[in-house]
Amino acid sequence: MEQTIAEKILARHAGKAHVNAGDIVVADVDFAMVHDARAPNTIRMVDKMGAPRLPFASKTAWVLDHYSPPPNLEAAQTHTAMRRFADEHGSVLYDIGDGICHQVMPEGGHLTCGDLIVGTDTHSTTYGAFNAFGTGIEGTDVTAVMATGKVWLRVPESVRVQINGRLQPGVWAKDITLHMLGRFGAEGLNYRAIEYTGSAVSAMEIDDRMTLSNHAAELGAKAALLEADEKTLAWLAAHGAKPPRAVSADAGARYVECIEIDANQLAPQVARKDAVDDIVSAQDVRGQKIHFALIGTCTNGRLDDIRQAAAILKGKRLAKGVRMIVTPASRQIYLAALREGLIESLTAAGASFEAAGCGTCVGITNHLIPGDREVVISSANRNFKGRLGNHDAEIWLGSAATVAASALTGFITDPRTVAGGQWEAAHEEAAHV
Repeated sequence: MEQTIAEKILARHAGKAHVNAGDIVVADVDFAMVHDARAPNTIRMVDKMGAPRLPFASKTAWVLDHYSPPPNLEAAQTHTAMRRFADEHGSVLYDIGDGICHQVMPEGGHLTCGDLIVGTDTHSTTYGAFNAFGTGIEGTDVTAVMATGKVWLRVPESVRVQINGRLQPGVWAKDITLHMLGRFGAEGLNYRAIEYTGSAVSAMEIDDRMTLSNHAAELGAKAALLEADEKTLAWLAAHGAKPPRAVSADAGARYVECIEIDANQLAPQVARKDAVDDIVSAQDVRGQKIHFALIGTCTNGRLDDIRQAAAILKGKRLAKGVRMIVTPASRQIYLAALREGLIESLTAAGASFEAAGCGTCVGITNHLIPGDREVVISSANRNFKGRLGNHDAEIWLGSAATVAASALTGFITDPRTVAGGQWEAAHEEAAHV
């Protein structure tokens, strides 16, 4: 029976020959993750269950990234409890500054093609970039996973998104995801597994593919999967992943919907204030003044994102009155950017760097609080009112290139209209070989 990637992975992990969309399965988990915003519930449930043994705890990562560094005593105590738990149960621990959960999980070699990965965050869909079924669960569910190594899931319907052509220089995966949000709306693909395919996807580097899968969470997706290719396998091997079990969809697999996007026609996109699905082209709002710029987060804090910004800002200065914060997605990314001179270029331009973490994105650490009626342009995945601690400020979303171009001019700017804004990842990487 022909199956989608999602159906094949869940069937294999449920010990079945095949499954259908809508089936309830109990599936073996390959690896689990819990971050500090959900850790208290996980630990409380361990005590409540009174589980004498947690045999799957050694295949669970505890990540201190949301309250990083801790802004109050309660957060600090949570971190202390997480460190103690990881030490007692043999779990993997990523401490403050190591990075954001969705970056350190693949960087740490904890997943590979064909895996089933669960984590206490909706953006666990990120792992689909590596041909794995990654999905979000609650902290209490992770307790059950640590005790049994299993999770129950409803097999999602699958949507096939074929992205044809080629993204033009200065246009990135972020622009595809924003385009899709404008087309389908927030939660428009709720509890569906997205399969991304097409020539534009094949041409993407891993950093952009991770953005594609990560941002699917705003569409409500249960998972967002790509097929594996040589780039996937090389990246996983370089990060110590176990041998891959690549999964491809069958030719006759059934999809609830098939969508085509022409990448050639796509321009840089932005999400307007307070809504992730109020999408327009950057050119259409080029007169919009901005005061603060944020590059980073689990969506766009990778090395290519920092390269995009540096290509635009090297040797220049931020517009008068504009502030910029950059939060690399991991310590490894920060060090790589340091070796390439990107940190120096952006710092000289007027940007400030934060330790790798989620705190700035979600407003937990209070390191980026805009004033009343100030406008933030951010590469994050969400722009809800008050997300950065001020309901009277605005948050707009765009690619790292769009954020950097806007910080340079002081107004929302199509990156293709400024010097360096048409930088291409493949060309730059080829130059480093």
